[in-house]
Amino acid sequence: MSNIVSNLSIILQRIEKACIDNKRDPAEVKLLLATKTVSAEYIKEALQVGQTLIAENKVQEIKEKYESLRDIRHTSHFIGHLQSNKIKDILKYDISCIQSLDRLDVAKKLQQRLEYEKKKIDVLIQINTSGEQSKFGVHPDKAIELVRSVSEFSNIQIQGLMTIGLFSAEAEKVRPCFRLLKQIQQEIIAEGIPNVNMHELSMGMSGDLETAIEEGATIVRVGTAIFGQRIYADSYYWNESQIG
Repeated sequence: MSNIVSNLSIILQRIEKACIDNKRDPAEVKLLLATKTVSAEYIKEALQVGQTLIAENKVQEIKEKYESLRDIRHTSHFIGHLQSNKIKDILKYDISCIQSLDRLDVAKKLQQRLEYEKKKIDVLIQINTSGEQSKFGVHPDKAIELVRSVSEFSNIQIQGLMTIGLFSAEAEKVRPCFRLLKQIQQEIIAEGIPNVNMHELSMGMSGDLETAIEEGATIVRVGTAIFGQRIYADSYYWNESQIG
């Protein structure tokens, strides 16, 4: 038997405590299971004890696990780098939200495909809050412009923002990234752009979820602390040269 259930309990307690410490309602913060490299059997363990939100970084993993998981109630997000040649596949596998939209040209192709399939999809706009060249995401200075442009696509429903933040073992070093995402959210809200919701802030992972919640996260993405250490470092999954 794996440690997944007990690990989940610890993470849920951490989320609840962080919410209470910051006078937030725990119901405001969703736990997203980052399931990269995790087998369908292990994911099922988490779903069978009441978790419902999972996300993959790679389209190939979505394909491989789809049939095994489709009969268990859950919602799937995509959190990997969004490439235009993968849009058709993503829409094939019941992905309800793409958290990583960061370019207008890809948004145009996504809209075209959605029109063709007569579908709509939720998205989060990914922002590069750390300033690292290795990270994806629109530059913070260009975020409002991108949101305004994407808001004109009727089949794409903007629900908020996402950031990866700085890879650091020290949560305080990541805090400015989270704070910047919250600031951009408030600036976008102030713009009053039609067809744009700013309900969601997806930020924070296993090591810094408390800091993310303190700064306003509504979705925390946790994998390692639930499913165990991966073979590859997190940076592997966000490096363009490695993403297929």
